[in-house]
Amino acid sequence: MNAEYRLNLPMQTLETADDRVKPVLDKALAQVGFIPNMYAGMANSPGLLNTYLSGYAAFREQSGFTPPEQEVVFLTISRENGCDYCMAAHSMIADVMSKVPPDVTNAIRKGTPIADPKLAALSKFAQTMVVHRGLPSRRDAEDFLAAGYTERHILEIILAIAVKTLSNYSNHLLHTPVDERFAGWRCSAA
Repeated sequence: MNAEYRLNLPMQTLETADDRVKPVLDKALAQVGFIPNMYAGMANSPGLLNTYLSGYAAFREQSGFTPPEQEVVFLTISRENGCDYCMAAHSMIADVMSKVPPDVTNAIRKGTPIADPKLAALSKFAQTMVVHRGLPSRRDAEDFLAAGYTERHILEIILAIAVKTLSNYSNHLLHTPVDERFAGWRCSAA
């Protein structure tokens, strides 16, 4: 889903980037091995891209969630925010790198129930946190904790929401084209 208004900022490259942007693009290249279109657009605000990259790395490395659980969180947030770009990118990561069971990825993409009860509880709580703007009910939190997660995981979901809000909203306004690497996983996020 794209915003009605479109930012008219150029996609940044290592060749066109100024001295403020180039180090951030170098950091992005080092983290993922190429500069995705999303990063090229976000680089128009070096602080935005740098904050995204730092938060993303912290979530990946320190959240206490397994790689499949991380993708469940990222996919759920991106679906709720209606970000086609992040749905495609995280679907590819889920399938190829994080080894999320295909039925779980497909359920999130389609908005249908997830059969795995723990991953279903994770997705439901991440969705609740987005929809209710960080104001879950006591029952929502208790259900999440009863599924085997901790209160620290609640804070880590907030980190993931912050990271995905940066990328999802940027993609909406930049009308970011899905990279060729992710094109096979393109879907409607809403």
